[in-house]
Amino acid sequence: MKTSIALAALAFTGLAVTVAQAQGLPQGPSISRGQAFARTNCASCHAIGRTGESPLRQAPPFRTLHRHYPVEDIAESLAEGIVTAHPGMPQFQLEMGEIGDLIAYLKTLE
Repeated sequence: MKTSIALAALAFTGLAVTVAQAQGLPQGPSISRGQAFARTNCASCHAIGRTGESPLRQAPPFRTLHRHYPVEDIAESLAEGIVTAHPGMPQFQLEMGEIGDLIAYLKTLE
């Protein structure tokens, strides 16, 4: 019984993300929290939406991240703390819930 409930919840989450992608709008609390996190912590350098240029030219727009690697792959880096080669990028270490929220939002941009 628990397995079927978990599978149904997973299917619903996938459907919600697909609908959000089709409409071009973030949907659901996790996606909204991820978008809010990106707006607060990332938008000063990265374009975080479906359109627009990044304020910092060398910062990739979030909508292009999936072209370089699956966005799920950044979850471990977010948990351990992102450290980059350029000094302007702040170091982030997110909590598990924040990681899930940000990944959910990034998936809507694919």
